[in-house]
Amino acid sequence: MSIKHIAILGGTGFVGRSLCNRLSEEGYKLKILTRNREDNRSDLIILPNLELVQTDIHDLKKLEMHLAGCDVVINLIGILNERGNNGKGFRHVHVELVEKLIKACGKVGIKRLLQMSALNADAKNGESHYLQTKGEAEDLLHSKNIGINVTSFRPSIIFGGNDSFFNKFATLLKMTPLFFPLACHATKFSPVYLLDVIEMMTRTLNDPESYNKKFQLCGPRIYTLRELVDYTSQTLGLKRKIISLNNMLSRVQATIFDFVPGKPFSTDNYLSARTDSLCECDDFARYQIKTTTIESIVPQYLNNISYRSSYTKFRTRIRR
Repeated sequence: MSIKHIAILGGTGFVGRSLCNRLSEEGYKLKILTRNREDNRSDLIILPNLELVQTDIHDLKKLEMHLAGCDVVINLIGILNERGNNGKGFRHVHVELVEKLIKACGKVGIKRLLQMSALNADAKNGESHYLQTKGEAEDLLHSKNIGINVTSFRPSIIFGGNDSFFNKFATLLKMTPLFFPLACHATKFSPVYLLDVIEMMTRTLNDPESYNKKFQLCGPRIYTLRELVDYTSQTLGLKRKIISLNNMLSRVQATIFDFVPGKPFSTDNYLSARTDSLCECDDFARYQIKTTTIESIVPQYLNNISYRSSYTKFRTRIRR
């Protein structure tokens, strides 16, 4: 299959921007579908062979129109929280969009799709609305009768210059004097570097061996949440005593934060965090990708060292 034109949903987000840079560098023609073109114009419009289109991706007719002529769709759309607490927001974004995407691909003849999913995604047994709907989307895409060659990526928490993990905890730690109450402190994670994820997606794009596969993406080391928050505090040079909350108090904290603007920690987050986010196998090894430690990257952006310079060094290192 010859791939020239790629449509990306979620191309203006944390993962999407780096992926667009890499795919543009590889010479692909990109079409980024976004809700607000002007808000993202300055960062992405400079890339060669990139078209930034403002549209409503939940409108099936518009989706079909904009996907026509593309060879591949990459779906990076996802939310960590919804406005309410009943799962409708998650279902709208994760499941209903994928249902429309399958129909649109069938209409315009697209046979290749890459999907950003999550570790522990499970339609039946997922602990949270987030994990259940991510799992349901996977089930739809990996059905044998849709006629699309799908590859799903299931990362642990992704870190990088503008991530929503280390940067979020850095902000909260700076705002909290002396003591920092931490829910789900014992949950284990294996943080994976953004550019390692991008490299995996790029290498699988044209590989038939990746069709209908679900790849687990983890970094080289395992940490508890407390260890990661402690590391963030130390990297920032802050002296904070981390108070580990038990299960009951973790649930109470999540319930209170449900009503805080922006939901820094929600009930759904709490339910997701009750399960370790770890890989059962090293799928990076299939493509000879050596994963990157948090210690080699995180201090650079938490301490305001140029992330662009580290990105350039990394691209130089991985080029074949």
